[in-house]
Amino acid sequence: MLIDESGNIVWQYRTAGVTGSGYNQLNAPVQNTYLPNRDILITDQGNQRVIEVNRKKQIVWQYGTTGVVGAGFNQLNNPNSAELLANGHILIADENNNRVIEVDRKMNIVWSYGCSTCTQLSGAAFASRLPNGDTLITDSNNNRILEVDSSGNVVWTYYTNTRTGSVSNPLPTRAVRLKNGNTLISDQYNMQVIEVDSNQNIVFEQGTIAVSGTGFDLLNGPYDAKVIGDYTGLTPPFGDRR
Repeated sequence: MLIDESGNIVWQYRTAGVTGSGYNQLNAPVQNTYLPNRDILITDQGNQRVIEVNRKKQIVWQYGTTGVVGAGFNQLNNPNSAELLANGHILIADENNNRVIEVDRKMNIVWSYGCSTCTQLSGAAFASRLPNGDTLITDSNNNRILEVDSSGNVVWTYYTNTRTGSVSNPLPTRAVRLKNGNTLISDQYNMQVIEVDSNQNIVFEQGTIAVSGTGFDLLNGPYDAKVIGDYTGLTPPFGDRR
């Protein structure tokens, strides 16, 4: 949904309350990004696809065969995020295939890390391409954040389950690199959002570790967090889009 400053819905894709794969229908959409051309990139998880729809609600591009779970050509398994890259390609966190893939507009995989039968990742929950060409990956089931270079070498790792007071499997869901070089992590079942510097020091935290609630400094399974004005959902940033 696109909502104006008064809280009015000015555009939406999906018939509210209806699950499906037909016109104007989705099944468990987990992420959407507003693109510079005014289209919307939607990760339609339950339909095993990533779609780009225009403001007329027409699907103008799709990766993933609708309703088909797989790891073959044009197939996904529980995709959890998708982002537009500067080269026009789409970076997809293909969660249950345990991989991150970069696909071109002809649906060819041009870069990947992990695979459905590999051990590099377990539950690829989120990925974004950094300005230096590396890829930041939230490796949820392994309770860690990875930065890998274009050759697939791990150059930075942060484990969220080794912190004092952590639950055994916090399953982090989002990690984004901020302008200051720090990494903002939604550490889901540790009930926290934390900002970590390059030396793995926590410089900011919201929520009390391993304590859920709705009161002061309490969260309950935080899934996503951004710094307003710092992260647009496009990687790398495409300038001022106001």
